Parts: sequence; C-alpha cells; structure tokens
Amino acid sequence: MTDADELRVAGSGERWRIEGGRRAADRQLCNDYLSYLADRRYSPASVRAYAFDLLHFARWLAGQDAGLDAVDTDTLLRYLAACRAEHRAGQHDNVISLASGRASGFAPATINRRLAAVSGLFSFRSMRDPAAANPVPRGPAARRAAAGERAGLLGHLARPRPRSKLRVREPRRLPRGLDRAETAALLSSFRTDRDRAIAGLMLLSGLRSAEVLALRVADVDIGRGWVRVTGKGDKERRVPLDPDVAGLIQSYLLAERPETPSRALFIVAKGPHRGQPLTPAGLRTIFRYHRAGPGCRPGTRMRCVIRSAPRWPRPGWTCR
Repeated sequence: MTDADELRVAGSGERWRIEGGRRAADRQLCNDYLSYLADRRYSPASVRAYAFDLLHFARWLAGQDAGLDAVDTDTLLRYLAACRAEHRAGQHDNVISLASGRASGFAPATINRRLAAVSGLFSFRSMRDPAAANPVPRGPAARRAAAGERAGLLGHLARPRPRSKLRVREPRRLPRGLDRAETAALLSSFRTDRDRAIAGLMLLSGLRSAEVLALRVADVDIGRGWVRVTGKGDKERRVPLDPDVAGLIQSYLLAERPETPSRALFIVAKGPHRGQPLTPAGLRTIFRYHRAGPGCRPGTRMRCVIRSAPRWPRPGWTCR
C-alpha cells in the first residue's frame, strides 16, 4: 500500500480529519484548518467537502513525493492540469461530454471547489505563520464592481474584490424546467408519505436538501401552516407550508415514522439504520431511483434549483 492509499477522511458531524500517511506535519496542518472551519461555524457538509478536497490534494502530493512545504505556484498549476486530465469511472477517450467538451477530468465546479480548499489551507498557514509564503497566485483586483456596489450615493467608494487566477471558467447554462404533467408524474412515483413530503417541501416550499434533513418535528406547525427552516449561516426563516404537504407530513408522523428518541423529522424506516435520522446519502438514494422515471429524461441528473425570487410562483424541479 502506497502513502497515498493510506490517507483517508474520518469523522462525523462538524469534526472531520485526515488520517494516515507519513507526513504528520502536513496532516496536522490540514486537520487544524478543518477545525478552524468548524470553529467559524461552517456547515458540517462544507467541512466534510473541504476534508475530501484536501484529501485529494494530499494524495496527489504523495504521488508526486512532495509535501506542503515544497508547494509553489508551479505545483498548483500542475495539480490543476492533473484534475483536468484525470480519468474518472465511466469516462472514455472516445466519448466527449456536451457539457464540458472534454472526454476526461472533473467538472469545472469541482476543480474550483478543490482549488478554493487548497487556497484556504495556505491562507490559514500564512495567518498562523506570516513568514510562510502563500503559493496561490493572486491576480490584480477586479476592475469592475458589481451593479449593486456601484449603486447609491456612495457607489464611487466601492472597492473591487481581489480574485485568484487559479480557477477554471465555469459554464452557465439555463436548466430545463419540468412542466405540470412531469411534476405530477414525479410526485406520484414516490411510494411513501415520507418521500412525497420531502419532495413536496423541496418543490413547493423551496427547501434545500440540507435544510430538509435538518428539520425537527418541533419545527413543523401543521395547524398554522408554517415550517421553521435553519439555512446557511444558522439563519432561521419561516416558510409557508402547502396544505397537501402538511397532510403528507401528518400521515407520515402518525403511520410511518418509527418510534425513536431522535428529534429529526425524517427518519430511516427500514434496514439496519432504522430509527436513525435520514442522511444525505439516503436522500440521494431516494431521488436517484426516480431520476430516470417520468419526471426526468433518461441519463439526466435531477436536482431542485432554488430560485431567489422574492415572490411566488414557488421554485420547481429542473433537470440538468
């Protein structure tokens, strides 16, 4: 087993860490950075994603027989090129994706997220040790400010934000929205009241997947038709609850929800994890079963796009 294969991510909840490998100092720096993110109240999902991004970078460095102290700008550029050329499961040299125009490599959003994790790691190191150089190239300040920053009487005082040149251009494409018939077919394809309630909350109330999983039984007020949602940054908001979705939640609580001391609203109903809160992997499994069904075209990836419109109509399902 090589040094790269020994590296792994361990932890749960808000605390995640990297274990294994021969370079204890590099591993400790990554773990200190992950603890720093948790102390800054980053969401557990974000800390976990940063942990796996740093794991990928650490494994690549181990394959290059290098440590964090030897990383310079040229090393990061070679890492970017490696992410663009790395073959993934299911990719073939003679099949080119219409979305990326390439036959191999990770998506631009994935690469930029990994580069952001690496950039944050070295910024954290520079904060603790000012003498340590930051290898992440910093481009000149953006010449133009956003439209909102230029508005108002004090718009001339807006300062452009610095941007890093170590990133990949991300394509911006409009999602294909489902029509009413496809939406009805999608909702009717779910077998249990729990799954239909989850889809209804995301479809009619605009909740993100992490917000649905964070709901507790006490957060739902069926009588008044409100649900209290804890979003990003621990910001709470009240969201109107559709009467049909409220009925599904009530039926689920009375008939399907197993007896458990957990306060989470949505619970695993079958299998060895019965009675435990539903996990992100379990939620993905529920929707992965339906992604080739009547609501989505075969081969497409289903996700709920939450539009930031301040008024009705409510957000809807889209396929990407």
